Amino acid sequence: MTKQDVKQMDAETQGATPVHKNVYTALAAAQAEMGPLVKGSNNPHFKSKYADLADLVLAVRGPLNRNGLTFFHQIMRHDAGQDMRTVIVHGETESRIECDVPLIVQKNDMQGMKSATTYAKRIGLESVSGVAPEDDDGNAAAAAAPPKFDPAAAAKRIKGKLALSANLSDLRSRWVEEADAIADVKAASNSAFADIEQAKNTRKAELEAPSNDLDGDEIPY
Repeated sequence: MTKQDVKQMDAETQGATPVHKNVYTALAAAQAEMGPLVKGSNNPHFKSKYADLADLVLAVRGPLNRNGLTFFHQIMRHDAGQDMRTVIVHGETESRIECDVPLIVQKNDMQGMKSATTYAKRIGLESVSGVAPEDDDGNAAAAAAPPKFDPAAAAKRIKGKLALSANLSDLRSRWVEEADAIADVKAASNSAFADIEQAKNTRKAELEAPSNDLDGDEIPY
């Protein structure tokens, strides 16, 4: 029996911190103890509950400490900006796991910094501990994400606008106003762009018809 075996037996019989070979075996043992990440905070905007930093710490600190692990955070400054570094250290071997999360500060004040560091600590601790992140910020990201571009729907809207042109000058103005959207449709779908061009040419022919008493003004495109 080796000295390591004796130390392990002593730890188990005396209820002391178990002895692990490195940070990875200690973390594996800690993860086996970790329960679910309880959503203890309210998100009034989405009327839902989520797990904040305090909930996360409550879920991981006990299992980590009981297996000889500690964690801490520190701000790391570099030429490109600042990161929040989260570190899990195994006291017995001083081996460690680190995770750097960029600090993205929305407002240049202490409240903005506090918000950024809190989020970065959560992301870092979730990453190094292996705890499944709660889908609270995902709601905000989904709300802010732009809708997927639908070239057929965009073409339908543009064709409807062109069809309402009162005269050639109006038709020209509407085409110019929609230039960016038309370019997006062309890049996404040749057929949808062809529909727009056909709608433009059809309306142009209608407006140039003699019965409309127009001056034959040409559209330069």
